[in-house]
Amino acid sequence: MFRSARDFGAAVRKKRKGLGWTQKELASRSGTGERFIVELESGKPSCQLEKALIVTRTVGIEIGDLKTAQASSTASEDGLGFLPTFGDGR
Repeated sequence: MFRSARDFGAAVRKKRKGLGWTQKELASRSGTGERFIVELESGKPSCQLEKALIVTRTVGIEIGDLKTAQASSTASEDGLGFLPTFGDGR
């Protein structure tokens, strides 16, 4: 599970490099700009969600259904206890 924009960006970078693509090539394949890819991979928290989802699909990352996501057992310990849980734990 991704716990931060940095984790998310690192996963995109890893998949892109595994495919042997440059940031410029991924930008072209996903219809975004190279600067967007740079910012996404660096973990910039204000990246646009729709573009980020397109990029993840382009490199083959499946995000999954948020309704089935469960809160981490450390959510309260790391200060994220205010976030909602999904499924039966609402």
